[in-house]
Amino acid sequence: MNNKLEKATFAGGCFWCMVKPFDQWDGVISVISGYSGGHIENPTYEQVKTGTTGHYEVVQITYDPTIIRYETIIQIYWQQIDPTDPDGQFHDRGSQYRTAIFYHTEEQKRIAETTKKELEQSGMFTKPIATKILPAAPFYPAEEYHQDFYKKSPEDYIEDRQKSGRDEFIKKHWNEI
Repeated sequence: MNNKLEKATFAGGCFWCMVKPFDQWDGVISVISGYSGGHIENPTYEQVKTGTTGHYEVVQITYDPTIIRYETIIQIYWQQIDPTDPDGQFHDRGSQYRTAIFYHTEEQKRIAETTKKELEQSGMFTKPIATKILPAAPFYPAEEYHQDFYKKSPEDYIEDRQKSGRDEFIKKHWNEI
């Protein structure tokens, strides 16, 4: 295995729905649900869900860049979210469900800014792109019951996705799920 693994951190609404799309790619070593971007150290889910901690629900992806490039990972990310919604994602509303790309390197920042600009210029969306590009902040893993939720509770995962409207949005805008 490559000794130079890298990290990518994305906020895309409920972290339950953000793990599976990345978890299935060769070169992705792990996808951890957690919290980042706020002002409380070691927050709990109960604290974050109030929307008062400043934290986003995020996934932190550890990957091998010799197998999967950041450019691929960020394209997967864009195709999982509504980048025009500044107030949450789908049926999940509040600051903890906003979208953001947390960059770990200047190269990631450059790629994030470039892909955001391309998306803005694509004409795919009539509203402005609201996804923020922010420097990586401390990452706090979520409680164990949140990890790999789609594997541990497949029925609840499927039901939550169906109710959220995420899959319909993805199909409409990206023609794939």
